Amino acid sequence: MVGSTLLLAALLVGAASPAGPAAEADAILGTWVTAPDKNGTAHIEIERTGERIRGKIVWLSQPNVPADDPGGRGGQPKTDYRNPDPALRDRTILGLPIVDGFRYVGNSEWKQGRIYDPGSGKTYSCQAKLLPDGRLKVRGYLGISLLGRSTMWTRLDPQAGAP
Repeated sequence: MVGSTLLLAALLVGAASPAGPAAEADAILGTWVTAPDKNGTAHIEIERTGERIRGKIVWLSQPNVPADDPGGRGGQPKTDYRNPDPALRDRTILGLPIVDGFRYVGNSEWKQGRIYDPGSGKTYSCQAKLLPDGRLKVRGYLGISLLGRSTMWTRLDPQAGAP
């Protein structure tokens, strides 16, 4: 009797828990705030398109070129002017796709992704890990993960609005 009661309780908890493999794989989805740098902060919206996980810039704290720009572009929207493909250099940073290809590997980790840095015009291999405190550790690297840089992203609270 005790055994069947424990089994029933375990089944009920399992049925009520949304933390199945699909929910774990989708835990990265949503809007994330990047760590501040010389260009301010950005909001990155990560979404699933079929089997692919992609992310694009949906908000910038500094969306326009500074007024004192030596190139005379002050006040204009920032563009992807460092892109190695000249045909893409006029696209605006706002709306720019920057992460793609993540595959969930378990243990709150996504690998085999790519991240584009519009500041340098370079694309890096990328992996991400959802930490217990809810932050997303994003690591871009060349070749092996040891040769890279990590940054922390924080999930945007939709109730709080833009920071």
